Amino acid sequence: MKKIIFLIALFLSLGVYSQIKLPRLISDGMVLQRDVAVKIWGWAAPNEKVELNFNQKKFHAVTSKEGNWSIVLPSQKAGGPYEMTLKASNTIVLKDVLFGDVWLCSGQSNMELPMERVKDKYKDEVATANNPNIRQFQVPDEYEFSKENVDFSSGEWIAVNHENILKFSAVAYFFANEIYQKYKIPIGLINSALGGSPAQSWISASAIKKFPEYDDEYQKFKDGTLGAQIEENDRKVSTTWYAAVNSQDEGLKNHWSEANLEDSDWKNMNIPGYWSDTELGAVNGAVWFRKEIDLANIKASTAKLILGRIVDADSVYVNGHFVGTTSYLYPSRKYSFDPKFLKEGKNVIAIRVINNSGRGGFVEDKPYELILDDRSVDLKGTWKYKLGTKMLPLPPQTFIRWKPVGLYNSMIAPLKNYAIKGVIWYQGESSTKKPLEYSALMETLITDWRAQFQQGSFPFLYVQLTNFMEPKSEPGESDWAALRQQQKNTLAVPNTAMAVTIDLGEWNDIHPLNKYDVGKRLALQARKMVYGEKNIVSSGPLFKSMEQKGNQLILSFSDVGSGLMAKNNTALKGFEIGDKDGKFVWATATIEGDKVKVWSDAVLQPFKVRYAWADNPVEANLFNKEDLPASPFEATLNQK
Repeated sequence: MKKIIFLIALFLSLGVYSQIKLPRLISDGMVLQRDVAVKIWGWAAPNEKVELNFNQKKFHAVTSKEGNWSIVLPSQKAGGPYEMTLKASNTIVLKDVLFGDVWLCSGQSNMELPMERVKDKYKDEVATANNPNIRQFQVPDEYEFSKENVDFSSGEWIAVNHENILKFSAVAYFFANEIYQKYKIPIGLINSALGGSPAQSWISASAIKKFPEYDDEYQKFKDGTLGAQIEENDRKVSTTWYAAVNSQDEGLKNHWSEANLEDSDWKNMNIPGYWSDTELGAVNGAVWFRKEIDLANIKASTAKLILGRIVDADSVYVNGHFVGTTSYLYPSRKYSFDPKFLKEGKNVIAIRVINNSGRGGFVEDKPYELILDDRSVDLKGTWKYKLGTKMLPLPPQTFIRWKPVGLYNSMIAPLKNYAIKGVIWYQGESSTKKPLEYSALMETLITDWRAQFQQGSFPFLYVQLTNFMEPKSEPGESDWAALRQQQKNTLAVPNTAMAVTIDLGEWNDIHPLNKYDVGKRLALQARKMVYGEKNIVSSGPLFKSMEQKGNQLILSFSDVGSGLMAKNNTALKGFEIGDKDGKFVWATATIEGDKVKVWSDAVLQPFKVRYAWADNPVEANLFNKEDLPASPFEATLNQK
């Protein structure tokens, strides 16, 4: 009996791959890398013969005893579409295959952020999107600690059209479009990015050993038990917290969303703003807001509420009708609704805000308005508010998916057989808590990926952190600035390039909307380093060296292009100077040819210099005449 059961189990196990099975990447609409040999691989029964027909030629393989097979196609020029036919005990026909350049697009949320989030800023681009030669494969957001995965749980290739464009990474799409418009080469984008992820989560198990702290952490989560326990506990805590909010909220019990509610006893608050600045104080829980507006001539075909960003979650009502909700703080609030919900005269907008920790409220310097067709009604100003229920802060969640190695195993390892042109990378916001290790982490990651892919030292292009948070009036320390310096240091790794974006941020949004210029600046770097346009200027000024002359420091730069300039023809700003004690003061700076002279009468023996050294250095204005910003930096005499 045991022998029969064993034979059945063996038959079933072999039957899993009794026919050809392909990885998700090898599918209809794929873009394969041009001008190099490419691998087509998959699984079938042990010792099965596999035949691939392509371009009137046949290629053969025999599966291993584990059921693995691969076929290497010779180098192909850019072009297509083609068909490929695979035969064994079954037949698979792959259609609409292109050869072009394949770029792996990775990092955290600013790479992951889709065109959907910026569609209002780029209305024309979305409306006219139609390019079957730019395609994206979306890697599912998953993690794995126990092993390197060999395939993805889902994913398909999609082409740019009016329907699909909103699914594309915005940075990656604008990068690809720049490259395509220049060279007319099909571009494949593999979108493998996850919001909030630190660098160490993208490094393999073998490479993470260089960092004992992260290797120890990885070992704790390797078998999955601890992670499952933590996630289950976090779910219970979160579920209990939100259930308590909903059960205790007086606003839900007493229908504070209704238009005719008597709210004369409610307090007033100016929006945008945070209720911690009111007499309510720094409480967490549910707070309700109401605003009455008078409308006339409301014959409109469309209606939309634009409510900036709200911390953390919101539910919105117009005259008692529910019109939308968002569950976390980052997305812009844009709620379209039926204009029939509105009426002539008095109308009431009600918003229930749930804040689970920190300061709750409405992010400043964002639009808050009601839009009726082309007419806008400003909603900023006085609103009424009332506490629905007060809660203790929700304990912070442990994000298991960000632990070391997990994203590499699930979101990078299955790509190793797939030939690529290079990588574009946008990450670092989640690494600012420990900025001084970042260059070592990135050097390890880049070296690791190149070794794992076995495709040589492919180009690795990355985005330096943009400006963010409130500006400071005096020189000081900044983890964001320190991490930007580490990103600049990473240029020491061969075949890397950095897109400087210090002028593209928003002080109140970690996800700035300007993704076009980010993609364009990455494309400029690619055009020069990868595609061989040696005569273009691809970067803003990069600090190179300095010398001391009395109480002055004379700074030299690379990438000056056709010359240095102070943006907007104003005085050069953003420079600090310091002595050996490390005390920095604002410095006077002037451009002299291709150099910058920096000094301060308060520092007679200058030893250090900083430029744009802040979370949000809004006044830093050193550019080259190609309108590309200088990278922030810190430097010490006798050091580069």
